[in-house]
Amino acid sequence: MVIGTRFVIPGAELSERFSRSSGPGGQGVNTTDSRVELSFDVAGSAAVPEHLRARMLDRLSSRLVDGVVTIAASEHRSQLMNREAARARLVMLLLEASAPPAAKRRPTKPSRGSKERRLASKKRRGEVKRTRRGGYSDD
Repeated sequence: MVIGTRFVIPGAELSERFSRSSGPGGQGVNTTDSRVELSFDVAGSAAVPEHLRARMLDRLSSRLVDGVVTIAASEHRSQLMNREAARARLVMLLLEASAPPAAKRRPTKPSRGSKERRLASKKRRGEVKRTRRGGYSDD
């Protein structure tokens, strides 16, 4: 399984378990094991490069159990479709977890034009408010 351009996971490092899926399904619902649980050992995998392993373990910490991430798929009625869905979700999860951190924002100063526009709009607003103020007349 190819994870972007970062690394490749051999099929032997993935483990799949099948069980009966919940929900509607017709006559075959009680006999087919269509739910798929796909597990991958992030902490112990030789396929994950060392420089990415720490980042992935940190980002996936809430989803890991003993260094293993598990994805369950039961949205389709066929086992094959659920296997493909679980693998696709695992690829997306690992891609997001191994992505480099976002570049830090370099603070910039407001431009001269933006300062002038801001002050001009404040002047206009003040002028509107000043024209609304009226003196009380004794008629």
